[in-house]
Amino acid sequence: MRVAVYYNNKDIRIKEVPRPEIGPGELLVRVEAAGVCGTDVIEWYRRDKTPLVLGHEIAGEIVELGEGLRQYKKGQRVSASHHVPCGRCSYCLKGHETTCETLRKTHFDPGGFVEYLRLPAINVELGGVYPLPDNLSYDEATFTEPLACVLRGQKLAGMAKGSSVLVMGCGISGMLHIQLARLKGASFIAACDIVDYRLNLARKFGADEVINPQAEDVVERFRQLTQGKGADLVIVATGAKSAHIQALQLVQRGGCVLFFAATAEGVSIPLSINDVFWRNEITLTSSYAATPAQHLEALELLSQGKINVKDLITHRFDLDKIKEGFRLVAEAADSLKVIIQPQK
Repeated sequence: MRVAVYYNNKDIRIKEVPRPEIGPGELLVRVEAAGVCGTDVIEWYRRDKTPLVLGHEIAGEIVELGEGLRQYKKGQRVSASHHVPCGRCSYCLKGHETTCETLRKTHFDPGGFVEYLRLPAINVELGGVYPLPDNLSYDEATFTEPLACVLRGQKLAGMAKGSSVLVMGCGISGMLHIQLARLKGASFIAACDIVDYRLNLARKFGADEVINPQAEDVVERFRQLTQGKGADLVIVATGAKSAHIQALQLVQRGGCVLFFAATAEGVSIPLSINDVFWRNEITLTSSYAATPAQHLEALELLSQGKINVKDLITHRFDLDKIKEGFRLVAEAADSLKVIIQPQK
């Protein structure tokens, strides 16, 4: 079978390798669609692990079942989690399943940008397989994982009905955050990005106002929009250092900043304890990955059409063209979701 082996964003090689063999309790999935995530193109994060096969936003069809599996069948359409929490450790029991050691050690074999992948028994056993509704395409189903991550982020940040929200960064995560905040009853949503193409789409997907930092002062403009109050929730869905600093200036008293995206390597920001915390009761939080329950919740929202992902897909490529897909995601310009279709 063909696999895409990642060395860096400009060096992704298509190689022929044997199809994985499965054991008891395992599944072999033919990958029909795999989304390119923003984290896939963070070179410093992958540098010490290369060469490797990336891809974790997948949808496909079960073609082989390992001994002992009766709840699945050949031909069944599924999405799956590459990481799964154990559900028993102290992290899981405290509600921080995505910091679980098991979650951080589990993965697909060999990855999602392949023709076929093996789902290890632990992934199957711990609930990391999700049958797809008939009305959901494979391409749309690749959004199960990113939407689950957005659900977790907003849950940890305390997103509530009536909140004013500022989403900084209008890539895929930002667009999903805008739609989910609107669904949850946000009273006002503003979106910030340096690419006008993405800002126009942000309006389409639910933002009341948009701000381009290259055209106007973000802090001044947002304070005008909120009569000086700032946001109940600021979601930083970009790695730009300036956005992280501005987020601390734009969260209002009693509000929360959700740091959702990774930055460049080694980035740090100044933090005034008195200005940010003392007397203001500001919460700073982060989120990483999602639980199986949140994947199921995401799948339900997608199936019900409550989150529009079909119109977020801007490019589709077969496996041989994956390098072009990575280029578009890394440039973060006139594209949004890039889908790789290994069977084409």
